[in-house]
Amino acid sequence: MSVTLVLGGARSGKSRYAESLLRSHPQVTYVAPGPVPDGSDPEWAQRILLHQGRRPEHWTTIESTELAAVIRQADHPVLIDCLSTWLTRLVDDIDAWQDGEKAGSHLVEETARLLEALASATVDVVLVSNEVGWSVVPATASGRLFRDELGRLNAAVSGASDHVALTVAGRVLDLSDAPVVGD
Repeated sequence: MSVTLVLGGARSGKSRYAESLLRSHPQVTYVAPGPVPDGSDPEWAQRILLHQGRRPEHWTTIESTELAAVIRQADHPVLIDCLSTWLTRLVDDIDAWQDGEKAGSHLVEETARLLEALASATVDVVLVSNEVGWSVVPATASGRLFRDELGRLNAAVSGASDHVALTVAGRVLDLSDAPVVGD
């Protein structure tokens, strides 16, 4: 059993790389924790269709924010794509974009649940997340909240991972043996 975190920017190849890590398995549970398309955002719906079209037919898809529960119940590999949409949905669900303390507290609890599940996982788990900290400082408080909380989440999951990869311009860099930044 291993835990792998795949990070990268938009359109960097992170999802394709993560999928390739599990393509040879006869069964995979693909967890889509982001917003379910409801017709209000055609571009989002198109992105979802592209991801669905790449997945092998024998993979099972679950649309849920209950990542810890899925990992605990899994009897074959799990691919979670992606943590940034999970974070967004968690904050949306408690309507906390304008309340950093409320959002932060909720995310600490949910991250702890995820980390506990990863530590006790009995199957391979691959998680995908965006790396957004290299861009301009967001102009809004909610944008800064997202950037900062996603950075914290990525660092926490990285610390719980056996392997960490960064995708840049369609290339994969293995960060697994890179030094870890201390507190």
